[in-house]
Amino acid sequence: MNTPLQGHANEQVLREQMLAGALQLDAVGLNRGSTGNLSVRAGDHWLVTPSGIAAQDLSPQSMVRMDFNGEPLGPGKPSSEWRFHRDILVTRHEVAAIVHTHSRFATAFSCLHREIPAFHYMIAIAGGDSIRCAPYALFGTQALSDLAIEALQHRKACLLGNHGLIALGADLKRAMAVAIEVESLCEQYWTALQLGEPQILSAEQMQLVHDKFKPYGQTNR
Repeated sequence: MNTPLQGHANEQVLREQMLAGALQLDAVGLNRGSTGNLSVRAGDHWLVTPSGIAAQDLSPQSMVRMDFNGEPLGPGKPSSEWRFHRDILVTRHEVAAIVHTHSRFATAFSCLHREIPAFHYMIAIAGGDSIRCAPYALFGTQALSDLAIEALQHRKACLLGNHGLIALGADLKRAMAVAIEVESLCEQYWTALQLGEPQILSAEQMQLVHDKFKPYGQTNR
């Protein structure tokens, strides 16, 4: 069981990781200015980036502590998108971090309300055979949160109509990796569409990819 000092240290680490994540998203062009936001689970509460502050102006202490009723537990105004962050963390217990971007290619497809099909096997990184696009709803509303939850069923990422991208992970590093990969996939799909209609992998072919992904990566020896 963590002592209060250990809990505080753990939260400070999360705050520093969030700052690094926000700066990385800005550096690689997935967000610009004060667009986008991210959150992490922190035990019996959670942390979210503040409203309207550019990444370069953030500090670890800028991150807003929230309870799961959506109430701030400290200073700062949370991101206007705090509702879908809270609702995802409440409904998806395996998720501990959420990244939301207004990245160029994902947002372009979201404006077309076009899902990203299995044109490439790496679509499996988002947890299914496609990256769905939720219908449009006004930012910061419960309606948007409800649509996002639906589009994310059995998925680690989705597009938000006329808005951007949401990516999920068991920690912030993995949520960031999903966000970066999905934006790359959207760019690849856009490029392929300039040449014609890509060949789409079948459900059977994608199932083989999902099966192969299960033991993929580094293992303890």
